[in-house]
Amino acid sequence: MAGHGHPAHANGRGRRDPLRPPGPQTGRDAGPGRRRSRHGAPLPARRRLHHRLPATHRALATHLAAASGATVHVLDYRLAPEHPYPAALEDVLAAYWELLDRGATPGRTAVAGDSAGGWLALTAALWLRDSGDPAPAALGLISPWLDLTGSAWPDDRTDAMLRPAWLRRCAREFGTGTDPAELAPLEADLAGLPPITMHVGSEEILLDDAVRLAHRARAAGVPVDLRRLDGLWHVAHASAGLVTASTAAVSALGSSLRAHLADGERRLPAG
Repeated sequence: MAGHGHPAHANGRGRRDPLRPPGPQTGRDAGPGRRRSRHGAPLPARRRLHHRLPATHRALATHLAAASGATVHVLDYRLAPEHPYPAALEDVLAAYWELLDRGATPGRTAVAGDSAGGWLALTAALWLRDSGDPAPAALGLISPWLDLTGSAWPDDRTDAMLRPAWLRRCAREFGTGTDPAELAPLEADLAGLPPITMHVGSEEILLDDAVRLAHRARAAGVPVDLRRLDGLWHVAHASAGLVTASTAAVSALGSSLRAHLADGERRLPAG
């Protein structure tokens, strides 16, 4: 969450859980520590995991850490239009693997993101599932921007934060030259994903997409906790500490992630 729409990784303390050796399902190079995206491009070995939180997400990350009882790592990933897809996704995956290489345990790790970071968190989870890599214990999606085409945005809802024309322009710059199907997690097979906690404001044009994701994920057997925050706006959580409802929303998200991290720890093998 290092800037608007950025994902974060929340880690509880756990034992070392080494990644298994490279294999044909993992998308990794044979060389040590080198991994490749499904496009064949080497993934960066490291991206910057912030210890100094950017002002835009300082309150959100701090309150989330307190509520979840976890350490929150904030990712500084590459941004479009200078770095279009798949750069941001590659950085998220590289950061996740870096955390595991540092000793984090997948069963004690959650991946969370707001706005476009929600899209990244969900898409990264799909990539990890398809590549056979260890999945995080849970996903936390805050006001996720899930449909980059905006094909189902309602015309009768006024959003004080988001304008459809601006969102579509950002999506074009982000996905230049990419098959639209590759940018559509709402249309993907969602089976096998980790539990999802999702918050969305009642006044957002993104509300219907969040509801649709919840329905499709539940139908695929994925546990989903969807909370519609009445009267709140896009990523209202960023006002935690200033707005009572925002603080309560982050507390609820953190409590849910804390429970999933505890469940993941209970599933770890003894030893």
